[in-house]
Amino acid sequence: MGALLVASALYAFGMWRVRRKGGTWPARSAVAYYLAGLGSYAVVDLGFLGTYAHDLRWAFTTRIALLIFVVPALIAAGKPLDLLIQASGEGTAARITRMLRWRIVSLFGNAMFATVFVAGVFLLFLTPFAWTMRGTPWIEGLLGVVVPLLGLIMVLPIAATTGMRSSLFITLEFLLAFVELLIDSIPGILLRLDGAIADHAPVIHNAASWWPSPMHDQHLAGDFIWFIAEAIDVPILVVLLVRWMRRDKAEAKQYDDLTDEEYEAMTQAHLRGER
Repeated sequence: MGALLVASALYAFGMWRVRRKGGTWPARSAVAYYLAGLGSYAVVDLGFLGTYAHDLRWAFTTRIALLIFVVPALIAAGKPLDLLIQASGEGTAARITRMLRWRIVSLFGNAMFATVFVAGVFLLFLTPFAWTMRGTPWIEGLLGVVVPLLGLIMVLPIAATTGMRSSLFITLEFLLAFVELLIDSIPGILLRLDGAIADHAPVIHNAASWWPSPMHDQHLAGDFIWFIAEAIDVPILVVLLVRWMRRDKAEAKQYDDLTDEEYEAMTQAHLRGER
């Protein structure tokens, strides 16, 4: 609840700063941030999944998958990074823009890196550490803050650095995105097919009558994270395709706008190996 209130207050303060500087902030971005972004966080972390994450494996793994995949994407729809830049002074805004060009930011903003990183996180569900995270109250609570932040660290650079990339880079990223379909499925499949209880969690004796058995619970956990990971890949592929088409069209227009002399000079420079 505390993280939800802080995130709400910071966004509201950012909008106030923009208005104070004489600017405006789109209402649709604010609605997307509060209703879709923070609303989805509240449903996931404070609802059924957050309540039963300690007792049910599938509730815990589904909660983590949604917090790292879906919630950050919906929060990013509210353009919090753009709001930060507009609300900041010229010096701070320039520093943020320079930071977006850092290599480490480009690494986190790469869709392929994000997939490998998330797959590595999901593989923890196959180890006893999964019960440590699920069964330790302070760790389980901390995950509700850390996991969405990790998702935002990957989602926000992807959105912010798109315009800085060439159509070739976006094309390669689009092709590599198909590999994600396989990588994302590995943790869920392994969890689904494992014939032993992977996290070595103790049996909960006061379980409700509708709770699944420990093995079925584990299989459900694998099914849900497999489904969520694969379902998220579909809109990602669509977004990358649209971005590639737009970037290719923009680059083609830049070449069309060149005069014959400028085009000839650029061709000669390319033949000489100059950039």
